[in-house]
Order: sequence, then structure tokens, then C-alpha cells
Amino acid sequence: MNEPQNILIIRTDRIGDVVLSLPMAKIIKKYFPACRISFFVRNYTKSLVENHPYIDEILILDEDKGKPSVRTNIERLKNGNFDVVILVYPTFLLSLIVYLSGIKKRIGTGYRWYSFLFTDKVYSHRKYAEKHELEFNVELLKRLNIDEMVTMGAVDYDLQIRAESRSKVEKILTDNLINTGRPIIIVHPGSGGSAVDLPKEKFRELVKKIDGSGKYYIIITGSSDEKELCGYLTVSENVKNFSGMFELADLTALIDRSDIFVANSTGPLHIAVALDKFVLGFYPKITACSAERWGPYSKKSFVFKPNVECSKCTREQCERIDCMSSINTGEVFNKIEQIYDIISRNGEIHAQ
Repeated sequence: MNEPQNILIIRTDRIGDVVLSLPMAKIIKKYFPACRISFFVRNYTKSLVENHPYIDEILILDEDKGKPSVRTNIERLKNGNFDVVILVYPTFLLSLIVYLSGIKKRIGTGYRWYSFLFTDKVYSHRKYAEKHELEFNVELLKRLNIDEMVTMGAVDYDLQIRAESRSKVEKILTDNLINTGRPIIIVHPGSGGSAVDLPKEKFRELVKKIDGSGKYYIIITGSSDEKELCGYLTVSENVKNFSGMFELADLTALIDRSDIFVANSTGPLHIAVALDKFVLGFYPKITACSAERWGPYSKKSFVFKPNVECSKCTREQCERIDCMSSINTGEVFNKIEQIYDIISRNGEIHAQ
């Protein structure tokens, strides 16, 4: 094929999905340094791709009542003069928009009924979790004759922090007297329903253990809809409930300021990985949302799964048996203490 001149990457789903697609930009530039790369995202994930050193343009999906507007998005793609589009995780409507926009080379999965809309098909069943989501994403580049291997600890996300968000976060930390060399732990108990979560009682149990050690500042984060959940974890004055306080760009800056991030399978966990934080994640054994596919892609990460033997695990079975309650918070806290020893020894604790 001729060297591509103008590539569009479409990733209009959620926070973690976008983060796990970011490494594609640098890899493409490695092989085609003169190529122009654009990312097509939803407005609420825009900050994740802003000022990225390998992304030349950001396009925002035009939506009408939560669904892509066909006509306006087709016109936008036509005006972009793209010669290649990569639908990292397509829907029928997005695939149709891309087809009708006339982009000549359209890369997407070969396993959907509407895969005939793509010119270049990739035959990988993501639902079987045979690879990590990030590896599935990079595999799409083989249709550009890019055969790149990614491994944990050797991936560049190039996630940028807004200066104004950094300043805002520093002020909030100072106002809350979080301004010494003690490590900052963020506990993010929500997940938006993408997986089966660690029960809130277990999270509270863990927060009490962390708080009782007296070694850490503890920040609870979540959306405005999760204020009650986050409030349940606010077990003392040392535990700060910041739920509903931050837009995504500000939350990213806060995570960058932290030392350890503790969460279910959720988008902000992948932000923490991209920012090279120590990450502890809780994952069910359900194949489609397992750690094998959606876990933190980092050597500084630790995954905790149910201590229950089961086969062909489903969401219904997991919730009925309450598998996630079998996770031992004592083991989680012991891992946090080990991390504390590492960052204390290496002088990695953030200081004001």
C-alpha cells in the first residue's frame, strides 16, 4: 500500500477505551512520521487526547439525544480528506457514517454483521479475552503493515495534564491540608456498571485499614452520582471525599498528583496506569470483563480476583454467589504497605 497521509482513529466510547487507544498514535508515527493523525472522540473524553504529541487533530462526535448524528458527522469526515480510518471498536451507526463518508481504506472487525462496510477486516474475538484490550487495538495496525508488539512496562500513552487543572488540584490539596510528604492514596469505588464491583462494605473495610495506619492521605473520588457511595467510605476527617468535584481533566491532574490508585475496573484506573502510578484493581472472573482483557497494563499494578472457584463465570452467577466479597482486604492492605516501603525507599513520594 502507499504510505498513508491522513489517518483517522475513531474511539467514541468510554474513558478507559480512549486511554487504551492512545499508544496507537505514537506507533503509527514511528512507521509513518509524516502522517497526520486525528482522533475522533466524544466531548467528555476530549481532555484525554488534548496536546498529545502524536495527535495532530481532535474531532468531536456530533450527537443528537445520545446518538451520533449521521448527516453532520458524514460531512465532517468528508471535509477531513482522510485516506485511512480505524474503527477501534465500531458500532453499526459509526460504521455506516464512515462508509458513507467515502474514506477509501476502512479498518474494522470482521465479526459483525455489518463488517461488509469495512475494506480491511481484522478477525479477532475480543469477548474471549485472548489478549489485553490495548493489544487488540495495536493489532489493528497490521492492516497498515505495522507489526508492533507491546508489552507491559514498555507502552507510551503520552497523556498530558492541563496546566490550569494542575493549579486547581494543588489549591484544593493545600486547602485540605494535604501538603506534606505522606503518600496520597486515591480510592475510586465506582465503575459505571462496566463490571462487577468490590462491595462497598469491602471498600469501607479497606479504607479503615489504610486510615488506621496513619501513613497516608486518603482521597475518595467519584462522579456526582456516586456521592453517597463515596460518603460511605469517608470514615474519618483524614479521608477526603472529593466526589463530584472534578471534570475529567482535573481528575487526571489529581491522579497525577497521587502515589497509589485503588479501584474497580474503571476508566480512571487506566488513567493512573498511563501516568505510571501504582495501581490496585478489583476484577471478577467473567471473561468479557476480566483482568486479562481490561486489567491495568502495567508492571506497577496488582490485580485482586475472587477467591472462589467457578467455571464459565457469568455476571448473573457472580452477583448471585457474591464472588467479589471473597476478596481479602487484608491482602490488599498488605500490598499497599509493600508499595509504601518501595516508594519510601526510592524517595518517590510526592512532596508539595
